[in-house]
Amino acid sequence: MAENSNSMGESDKDGSASSPAVERNLPRASTMPKGTKYAEKSETSSEGPNLERSKTEKHGQNSPHDDPTAQLFDDKIPDKQKTLNQIATVKDDGTVVVDVPSNFETKSINLRSENIYGEAVDEEPVDLPDLQYRPPMQIVILIVGTRGDVQPFVAIGKLLQAYGHRVRLATHANFREFVLTAGLEFYPLGGDPKILAEYMVKNKGFLPSAPSEIPIQRKQIKEIIFSLLSACKDPDIGTDVPFKVDAIIANPPAYGHTHVAEALKVPIHIFFTMPWTPTSEFPHPLSRVKQSVGYRLSYQIVDSVIWLGICDMINDFRKQKLKLQPVTYLSGVQTSASDIPYGYIWSPHLVPKPKDWGLKIDVVGFCFLDLASNYEPPESLVDWLNAGEKPVYIGFGSLPVQEPGKMTKIIVEAQKITGQRGIINKGWGGLGNLAEPKDYVYLLDNVPHDWLFPQCKAVVHHGGAGTTAAGLRAACPTTIVPFFGDQPFWGERVHARGLGPPPIPVDQFSLEKLVDAIMFMMTPKVKENAVQLAKAMETEDGVSGAVKAFLKHLPPKISPQVTPEPSSFVDFLVAPIRRCFFSPQVTFCAFYVVKERHLWWNIYLYARVHISYPTSY
Repeated sequence: MAENSNSMGESDKDGSASSPAVERNLPRASTMPKGTKYAEKSETSSEGPNLERSKTEKHGQNSPHDDPTAQLFDDKIPDKQKTLNQIATVKDDGTVVVDVPSNFETKSINLRSENIYGEAVDEEPVDLPDLQYRPPMQIVILIVGTRGDVQPFVAIGKLLQAYGHRVRLATHANFREFVLTAGLEFYPLGGDPKILAEYMVKNKGFLPSAPSEIPIQRKQIKEIIFSLLSACKDPDIGTDVPFKVDAIIANPPAYGHTHVAEALKVPIHIFFTMPWTPTSEFPHPLSRVKQSVGYRLSYQIVDSVIWLGICDMINDFRKQKLKLQPVTYLSGVQTSASDIPYGYIWSPHLVPKPKDWGLKIDVVGFCFLDLASNYEPPESLVDWLNAGEKPVYIGFGSLPVQEPGKMTKIIVEAQKITGQRGIINKGWGGLGNLAEPKDYVYLLDNVPHDWLFPQCKAVVHHGGAGTTAAGLRAACPTTIVPFFGDQPFWGERVHARGLGPPPIPVDQFSLEKLVDAIMFMMTPKVKENAVQLAKAMETEDGVSGAVKAFLKHLPPKISPQVTPEPSSFVDFLVAPIRRCFFSPQVTFCAFYVVKERHLWWNIYLYARVHISYPTSY
């Protein structure tokens, strides 16, 4: 999921003091389900055929002598465990604190200085028309998270489909109508995004804050992992049209994605809205790091801690569903799989690509889905917007709010004190229950951000990547109130660029801080900075950038369907129709468009796509 917050005091925010909350030493953190002993037992007692050593293991840590993280977590190397306990602890707010002492030598943990992703080099520009010519593929997009996580991939899927590929977007059942309405094929994954969001808001990250929370997270993750294989190979649920995946796109919280790709022997490309690749330029968003020397190490530590919590489920999945050999202790850590391409969905004008990321890593730009053009706003909203100055938007989307009544009172009072009109998005958190209506406050449910934000003076929100992108594209000064995940990261980036005040962690949300934030956003210089960034972002097309990156990193040859040359003039006329109507892609299309009652027109359009292979859209 692409979202986070820190429940910590001011002194702990910068890492200068320890939180009074319980800290857990690594690697045997009490939050890790069944502990590492379970993982060890799973490896040594696994039964089954003597399968080839797993590719995940090959491309991950090759041996404890090669990988610093494996050395740190290997219980057979007590000094390394002692070293890790010196520099890393898991707080009960779900973040990992990395503290490298000033007298600590990185060579003592054999931390490799070279970049496992290759040296950063200037990348030659590649024309999208040269890349988009590919025989029709069946592509599955595996996405776990909230609507904000799903929405960019709907846009990516639609462009891939426009190039003639069959696209299945596999995500939570909650988003079925959203995906189908966009014209993509839908397949349900396990897990409930509401439960996942509530869990992560409470625990501030991927790691549970108490033993009682472990079963909640494990149940959700297991449902997700064990649904991935079916999403890649089972027929469409609605039409029963067969599906055989040629390539996979996924985000990291799918967890089992690389293992499915290994089993099916298909290429995989990982996209995400938050940094997941080690870099020396900034720390992992789920960590708190005191010194820059610990930035790169923080990625390895966070990734390893997450792996410890899911390794038994991954190995069960590999054995029971994928018929693969279990991966050995810590060999499944994903960030070390340097042969897998990654694409990051954010603007390089906001966060430039780190210099130590190589050619397998792309920063593609924010991916926007056009929802404004089909949106019909209620007349009352239009009248309210036209009745006064542009408002300040305040909303937290699909994230649950612990005390919605209290937060609503703070928001309304802050708008009164600052003299600003305001829009409150009620969302899943239940904001906006007012004892009596206020003429300077408008309450709304879900409205497309690309329609609403250009009509706002400034925005206050949770800091999800998609919401942040929409506000910045609309040149809105931004205040981020992070809950969990990558949200503090975006809050810090927005503040560093002079686009808004320092982020306000949700558990520190107060009237005084909100008033100060609104006044900060009204500063002319902040608005000027927001306009400059919005103009720079106008030159970006993240959706095309993501598709370009995906096609660029595909293996050079994926077997095309060969059609014989027509033997006569009649065959010359009939062959394209025969090719169109008997392809599996069009079989699926026919089932879908019959349902939509536009059969012949849609088949005609689909035939054009398949026959002409357009080079630009």
